[in-house]
Amino acid sequence: MKEYFKNVPTIKYEGKDSKNPFAFKFYDAEKVIMGKKMKEHLPFAMAWWHTLCASGTDMFGRDTADKSFNTEKGTMAHAHAKVDAGFECMQKLGIEYFCFHDVDLVPEADDIKETNRRLDEITDHLLEKMKETGIKCLWGTANMFSNPRFMNGAGSTNSAEVYCFAAAQIKKALELTVKLGGKGYVFWGGREGYETLLNTDIKFEQENIARLMKMAVNYGRSIGFTGDFYIEPKPKEPMKHQYDFDAATAIGFLKQHGLDKDFKMNIEANHATLAGHTFEHELRISAINGMLGSIDANQGDYLLGWDTDEFPSDVYSATLCMYEVLKAGGLTGGFNFDAKNRRPSNTYEDMFHAFILGMDTYALGLIKAAELIEDGRIDAFIEEKYNSFTHGIGKKIVSNEATFEELAAYAEELGQTKEPQSGRQEYLNGIINSVLFR
Repeated sequence: MKEYFKNVPTIKYEGKDSKNPFAFKFYDAEKVIMGKKMKEHLPFAMAWWHTLCASGTDMFGRDTADKSFNTEKGTMAHAHAKVDAGFECMQKLGIEYFCFHDVDLVPEADDIKETNRRLDEITDHLLEKMKETGIKCLWGTANMFSNPRFMNGAGSTNSAEVYCFAAAQIKKALELTVKLGGKGYVFWGGREGYETLLNTDIKFEQENIARLMKMAVNYGRSIGFTGDFYIEPKPKEPMKHQYDFDAATAIGFLKQHGLDKDFKMNIEANHATLAGHTFEHELRISAINGMLGSIDANQGDYLLGWDTDEFPSDVYSATLCMYEVLKAGGLTGGFNFDAKNRRPSNTYEDMFHAFILGMDTYALGLIKAAELIEDGRIDAFIEEKYNSFTHGIGKKIVSNEATFEELAAYAEELGQTKEPQSGRQEYLNGIINSVLFR
């Protein structure tokens, strides 16, 4: 079997004092934290599109990284080489899952029937590698934003013909996800939005998106897909106003159209910050609505206003992320590294350094989040903050026994309120720092 990454050994855990660039400092897959192995808390996944397809191209320059894997790009030979290279990468890193778009796997043909034939061929190869290695599919999806036909959207398109092509792609991607045993299926509405209201019927477009999703659910269930469907919120880019702006917007859409029983959120860190939220905010909103499903683990650049998809290195953010995940009881999905190397980091070795960075960042975040929970001071503060609702008039409010008239009479009897309790934000931030850096 050909080895694509000859200069990279199998990555092992060596501890925080290791200076080996090809070793984990914090990710110890078998270490037990709060009753589960680290690899169970952190089911990492490789993003097919970034790891095996992205080659450093940006709007100002050509490729800087060689992702040809010694074959001609745009051919089925290249598609098969990517399968072998991808599984070698995952095995060397100890990553047990992957995610894919349909057109990540094979070059898209002019005729959709030929594209589907290619997809059947390549997924046969994928199945062989999965059986050989034990690596699994986390989720699949269809790319309905790159092809020019989707310039006015997919589910939100103004063309019934384009709508049919979107349905055809989703149908095939669902079949492939079932074939590969995927745990989920993702909708990312890359072009489901608008640039100007002057040419847009928002109500019509959103209703058509909901129709497409309902048909997808019905078809998926009919062919044996038992996993979760996901929406991946993003506020902008490429569209100026995207319909899945953030978790709250997406959840409202799902509930409005009766899709909330089948769908959960796939939250991406970089998308959260583009929406003007923190990563942990989007996780909390998803969790309290029973819709925290899966995570795209990356980070953005706060000095740039677009989706930079950087490998995560911010331990503070990762800790707050894992705090939310642990509090929610874990994910039904996993942690997909929807992340790519910076353009000048163009070697295979750089690619592995990036994964080591990301996996170590989340491992350290998990360790520190568990310590925060075990410390207990944040939970104790929250409990005390809302203590007035555990007895007396507060308890009657929460149990829905109080009337408006009763509350008004109670306020009149008091005359004025007591001084409100301090929020103690600085004290709480200090607790986090004390746990992070001890």
